Parts: sequence; C-alpha cells; structure tokens
Amino acid sequence: MSVDPAPLVDPRTYVDGVPYDLLAELRAAAPVVWVDEPPLLGLPGGPGFWLVLRHADVTEVLKQPGLFSSRLGATQIRDPATPADLDYVRRMMLNMDPPEHGRLRRPVARSFTPRAVAALEASIRANAAALVDRVIGDADEGTCDFARDLAADLPLLTLADVLGMPEPDRWLLYDWSNRVIGFQDPDYAVSAAFDPEAGTPAAREALRHRPAPDADGRMPDPRTRAGMADLYAYAHLLAESKRRDPGPDVMSILLAQRGEDRLTVDEFENMFWLFAVAGNETIRNGLPGAMIALLEHPDELARLRDERALFDTAVDELLRWWTPVMVFRRTATADTTVAGVPVRAGDKVVVSFASANRDERVFAEPDRLDLTRQPNPHLVFGYGPHFCLGAHLARCQLRALFEALLARTSTLTYAGRPAYLRSNFQRGVKRLPIRWRRR
Repeated sequence: MSVDPAPLVDPRTYVDGVPYDLLAELRAAAPVVWVDEPPLLGLPGGPGFWLVLRHADVTEVLKQPGLFSSRLGATQIRDPATPADLDYVRRMMLNMDPPEHGRLRRPVARSFTPRAVAALEASIRANAAALVDRVIGDADEGTCDFARDLAADLPLLTLADVLGMPEPDRWLLYDWSNRVIGFQDPDYAVSAAFDPEAGTPAAREALRHRPAPDADGRMPDPRTRAGMADLYAYAHLLAESKRRDPGPDVMSILLAQRGEDRLTVDEFENMFWLFAVAGNETIRNGLPGAMIALLEHPDELARLRDERALFDTAVDELLRWWTPVMVFRRTATADTTVAGVPVRAGDKVVVSFASANRDERVFAEPDRLDLTRQPNPHLVFGYGPHFCLGAHLARCQLRALFEALLARTSTLTYAGRPAYLRSNFQRGVKRLPIRWRRR
C-alpha cells in the first residue's frame, strides 16, 4: 500500500488533530489495512492489528461478538502487560461477550432508558444553567476555558447523581478519567485536581491509596488494579454506605443483585471503574468537541441560535463530527475475513469510529457540519450488544449545556488555540479558550 498508516498508532499525532485526510486516503484505497505496533512512549511493541475503516464493515464486526470478541484480548489496542492484568480487566462489562455481558448489563440498563434520563433531565438542565451563570455572572463579555469551566463539570455532576456519589467528591472522577484516558499525555497522567479538604472522609481515605509516580515520573498502568488503587478503595467505601442506605442509583441497584446475578468483588470493582471513567470521558470530550464544531462552522452556529428546533438533529451531528472515542478493539476467535481480507484467529481487529463516521458511502460531504443531517447513522455510541448505555444521557447533557449557553450569549468565538489530548484512543480537549458576549 502506498499510503502509510503508521501515524495513526502514535498518540503524538493527535496533538495536532485527527488525521482525517490520511483516514480518507486509506479508506478509499482499502476497507481494511494492517497497522504495525512499534515501541512508543515507553510502551513495548505489539504484534500489529487490522484497522477497519468503512462504516459497513465496522458495523459487521461489532454485531458479531462470537467471531470478534471483546473478552479474548480486551478492548484496548495495546495488550495488557501480563496475563493476570488481562484476567482482571475481563471482569469488566466492556470486556465481556454475550451471554455473560448481558448478565451485568441488564440490571443497570433501566437506569439509562429514555424514561429514566427524562427523570434526570430537570437536574441536568438546572446544573447546566448554573454552570453557565457561574461563568458569565454579571459581566457583559469575557473569556473562559470551555473545556474545564463548563464541559468538565456537567458530566461530573450528572455522574455523581447516577452513581449516588456525594457531590463534593465528583472531582475524583475527573482525576481518575484523566489518569486512565490520558495516561499517554504528561499533562493528565498524574492528574490531581481534587481538593481533599472539599471532599468527604471517604474521599480522603481513598486518596491514601493513590499511586505515586516512579523515579521517571510515570504512574503505574491504569488498566491494572494497582494503577487505580484509590478508585477501587473509594468504590468499596461507597458500597458500604449504599448497603446501609440504598437509593435509586446505579451502585445501589448493582449491590442489590442476588443469586446468579450477584456480582463478584472483581465485577463490582470493574463496574464502578467503567461508570466512573467511561461514563464521564465520552461526553466530557464530546461537549468541547461540539463547541469546536460550531466555532469552525459559524453559519451553523448562527442557525442553531436562531432555530432552537434544530437541536433535535444537531446533537447527533455535533457528536458525529467530533467522534470522541476514535477506535475500539476486538480479537478474532477463528480464521475469517473482514471485507474480503483474510484474518487469522487471534488477530487484533480494531474498528475506527473516526473513519466510519466520515465515510463518504454513508454521509454526504462528511467533513461538513450539517445540523439538519438526516438520517445520521453515526457510530459514536458503538453498535451491537455493546451499544453505549449512556447514549441518551450524553445527548441530554449536550443539549442542556448548549441551550443554556446560547440563551445567555449573543456571540461565541475562539479566545485562543485549543489544546488536544495526546491519545490515539480518545479525541480529548484539554483546553478550549472561548470569548463570549452576553445576550
């Protein structure tokens, strides 16, 4: 192949943005390409993987968990460091295949139905309005960091509600997400934004277990139990309080399961990890991504300001255009083919949501933001049995924050350059300075 896919595997590539031109060239040339895994940023090399680029082929892979397993090698591109690490992360719902996956998914699914999200909607809208009011205050104009001041806190407030977590402890979620998603980025790998004096005694106790950087400044791998010891300590302390005083939250629901549905200790810990990190990170980066989309398309921003009914289609288009989670891995369970390309049992098969959501075969003018785009079969929330439980909740938060912000402002522009996360997995925004003028 004349087009070299090597930049796609290097996290440093994404500091300058997603290489959509490269993805388009690769997608035009072949539906599936082989990508090598050289040693990078202190991580050992790997065996390489098949990268699936086109929308139709991505959906085919994701809807066949028996052939393309989440469990066999877990769902991150890089293999866990040891067999013990792999065995531990296999207890996470994200890294399970049916029917075991369904056993964990069913009890909590009812917390994320449209009806359940509607019950949370008033709280989400109130939180969004309060955050916007806090940023704008009585000033006629000003600047803020949209990524930190608005986009980071709304998902934390929402997730604290969902988990039944005391609100003062919510910035623990921020640090945990930074360390997991940003472990390839020196700004995030040792994140410590939480103020222990502002949290509960349980939070302060959990911080006693927080790993420390080694002599080279590196934290332990966050995919290991040792790498997130403070998260797991907090999970058990929260569980103790839920057993004493259960509520309608997800943690109480999980702890109430009995018989065959009862969670093991490893399953409980991994479920808390999944909600605390994945439940926060996708929308946390989807929100500033949506802001960048609108700033890059000022005509569409003006339309949305004038035609609030556009939100019905705009939310999904903003998510498609940004695509916070760029890739996910599966492992072939048998010799097979993907789009006619032979794949051997044990090969890594990585689906590219970033590429599939810009596939010209499905989306007309895919690089253009079109807030009226219909249909919009984007894959931001995945496809098949692992379709994201929090999709409705994510859409609700995006809509609530932008409705509140547009209601209070007359103009929004860049106040500086965005800073992007060094990651080949999450399309993250570390800083997004914006200038606003009040309405």
